[in-house]
Amino acid sequence: MNVENATLNPFKAVDLFCGSGGVTLGLKQAGFTVVSAVDNDPLACQTYHANHPTVQLFNEDIRTLDPERLLPHVDGVLDLLVICAPCQPFSSQNRKRSDLDDRTALLLATTPFVEKLRPRGIFVENVPGLKNTPILPSFLSALSRMGYTFTDPVEVDAYDLGVPQRRKRTIFCAIRSEVGRCPDFRVLPRHERSNVRQVIGNLPPPSSHAEPGVDPLHLHRSHQAITLTRLRHIPKNGGSRSALPPELQLKCHKKVSPHAFSDTYGRMAWDEPAPTMTTGCTDLTRGRFAHPEEDRSITPREAARLQTFPDDYQFIGSMGQIARQIGNAVPPRMMRVLAESLLDTLSAQDGPRLPTCD
Repeated sequence: MNVENATLNPFKAVDLFCGSGGVTLGLKQAGFTVVSAVDNDPLACQTYHANHPTVQLFNEDIRTLDPERLLPHVDGVLDLLVICAPCQPFSSQNRKRSDLDDRTALLLATTPFVEKLRPRGIFVENVPGLKNTPILPSFLSALSRMGYTFTDPVEVDAYDLGVPQRRKRTIFCAIRSEVGRCPDFRVLPRHERSNVRQVIGNLPPPSSHAEPGVDPLHLHRSHQAITLTRLRHIPKNGGSRSALPPELQLKCHKKVSPHAFSDTYGRMAWDEPAPTMTTGCTDLTRGRFAHPEEDRSITPREAARLQTFPDDYQFIGSMGQIARQIGNAVPPRMMRVLAESLLDTLSAQDGPRLPTCD
């Protein structure tokens, strides 16, 4: 599949914190032309460029990049600015989130881009924990001062939008006051749900090493003998580490409640959605990432499918680096569904498309 637009669409978008390109792919699938993207991760940018070669990509830190440099690529009216800042500082799984983390200021660091590019619409996606930080009110106040109206942040589950995993996120939209009204994300139609079996059930058993003719992402990890012994004791199709006999339980797990970290060493269930794909999505010790039947963790290919990336989407890096890119991505299908709603709003309110710059 060629993820580049066959023809340029009139509605233009900029993708901030673009990572490996999940948002950009979803935007293109919805009908936007992505003109510029920004990310400071060199490896993720290599993946991005391999799949979106015509997008002007800035491999730079957003806090030091001059927004003025994007103007020639926007070239007129910018319809949508997408902001999917790194979510780890706001995640409930980040046990150090009370510590000072300069990444929490990244959302606020996008306000110069809003001021300079003056997009007709703004879309923000992050983990639910964003709603509980002082960062969000500060950001919304800045948008209000710049003449934007916005929706209340709402929580959505990617599973309801056709993604085969449970992935709860906070989203909201802002629209320039003279353009019109924001779409109501509270009433998004549910899309046909899919499960693990439908998405990865037709894949052949993975290989243990790369060779000609073998999918380079469908390679399984080499597990230690004790790990394989534990997996053989965990019931197929959704079993958890609670089934392990005492002699196979990890010492660290014996010291906590049986319900704590219950997903580690757990198997996915065939006819259920997968858990949230994270940066550790191919690591048994990081969550419920064991194959439903086989005694192994899922492969990067299986993780990519569960994130709704097409099989011909290219990822660059080692297996661990690719897993990290996959887990960090916004699922393209989720972005496509939300972008279609945004495009409908911007199309209906095409009205006065004012110039981007002053």
